[in-house]
Amino acid sequence: MRVKTRLNCPCGAAITGADEDDLVEKTQAHLAESHPGMEYSRDEILFIAY
Repeated sequence: MRVKTRLNCPCGAAITGADEDDLVEKTQAHLAESHPGMEYSRDEILFIAY
């Protein structure tokens, strides 16, 4: 299985993590800061990550 470490938010932000856990943490922090009220689970984040 390939480790997913990148995600492009529709707002234009490019998020990169050291591993999947880091990517999920950084994505959730980005959502909390830039898109209050939008919350995604780990599985949802990894589904759109690459």
